[in-house]
Amino acid sequence: MTKEIRNIFIIGNKGAMGSFFENRFKEIKGLIVDGMDQPIDKELMRSKLKESNLILLCVPIGAVEQLVSLIAEITTKFPILVDICSVKVNPMKLMLKRYPGPVVGTHPLFGPNPDKDFPLKIAMVRGRGDREFDLVKSFFKEGGFGTFECTAEEHDYAMAYIQGLNFVTTLSYFASCAGDESLLRFLTPSFKRRIESAHKMLTQDSNLFQTLFESNPYSHEAVKRFRSYLNLASAGDLEILIERAWWWWNGKYGGGGVP
Repeated sequence: MTKEIRNIFIIGNKGAMGSFFENRFKEIKGLIVDGMDQPIDKELMRSKLKESNLILLCVPIGAVEQLVSLIAEITTKFPILVDICSVKVNPMKLMLKRYPGPVVGTHPLFGPNPDKDFPLKIAMVRGRGDREFDLVKSFFKEGGFGTFECTAEEHDYAMAYIQGLNFVTTLSYFASCAGDESLLRFLTPSFKRRIESAHKMLTQDSNLFQTLFESNPYSHEAVKRFRSYLNLASAGDLEILIERAWWWWNGKYGGGGVP
């Protein structure tokens, strides 16, 4: 394991992703892993940060500014600060503004119960400290994660389509079908698969995805683009849509799995 990162402190270690990283890192020999969740004990945090090389923020976007301000207030050592937010533009601005030490933005592209067939990829954004960025990259690599670098803007543009548009279009689809009981006797296996697939996102995780959508500066651009394709459908130009959609099966995704 990277020699300069031996002691990590996870804030939000009782949450799904915080717990995932805590359990995974505890399996690494020689790595000291500690953590804290709500309610935050200011004095206990102060003592823990004295020994930490890396702080991993596994908290909701709305909690980032307050926590980063608190960390900056109570520590004089300034370990590497790393977040795992699913948007990057605004959290990076907040961390760089509130925290004078090294900052690295990350987004794990998997959930707390990752699919065994899907790679454990982490998108990484440079904040403050190129050397520290490389240390964190090596740290994750040695922990069994794949990483790639992007800007905060590139990340949020991609997530506006991968996460945000998926959420709002699925939400809109089921909202448009809701309340009409005459549909129920016509349900098909494909509809059943779709509603089962959407269940967790639209019920358990709806507040999370709503926050992500509202926090992403590219969300409305993605919706406008999608609307332009709906306009093609309403005009009957389905051949254009079919030809374009086939990119997913003829291109990088269909040709060689998840890029």
